[in-house]
Amino acid sequence: MRRIVPRLPAEPGPMNPYVGGALAGLLLIASVVFVDKYFGASTTFVRAAGLLELLFAPDHVADNAYFKKELPRVDWQWMFVAGVMLGSLVSSMLNRSFRITAVPDSWRARFGDRPRLRAVTAFGGGVLAIIGARLAGGCPSGHGLSGSVQLAVSSFVALVCFFVGGLVMARILYKGK
Repeated sequence: MRRIVPRLPAEPGPMNPYVGGALAGLLLIASVVFVDKYFGASTTFVRAAGLLELLFAPDHVADNAYFKKELPRVDWQWMFVAGVMLGSLVSSMLNRSFRITAVPDSWRARFGDRPRLRAVTAFGGGVLAIIGARLAGGCPSGHGLSGSVQLAVSSFVALVCFFVGGLVMARILYKGK
């Protein structure tokens, strides 16, 4: 009988980026064909903030022009983001690379074993990333995957900016190592 499930790698490690990219492309095509939805994630985080704000200041949310356009709710994008997290967990468990750590090895080699510095930096980077995504009208998944397959010029410009920004920050943080 022919084996359908691929063998697990002998050593833990990341998926081949070309295979990962091809799978992401196929998933995007399936998403458009079957449910007519393009990938995007950054609006989910804004909606999550709106849902939290509803608990403390519902009048402010009701009067907010953005939340009138993008209702704070759990929708398909929430499921997409949850699926990304769940898929990452399953993938890391299948290739045996899953581990809980406060400081990744690359960070430890450059900045030492300082979890608070790592947490503050990661949070600050996340805040900057979501501000950038809102200013650009989309995140890397929205522009990089969904926008580029629609041949949107703005998505290609945003994609180039994501890569250049990532290269510059990696160079600054890790000094080319």
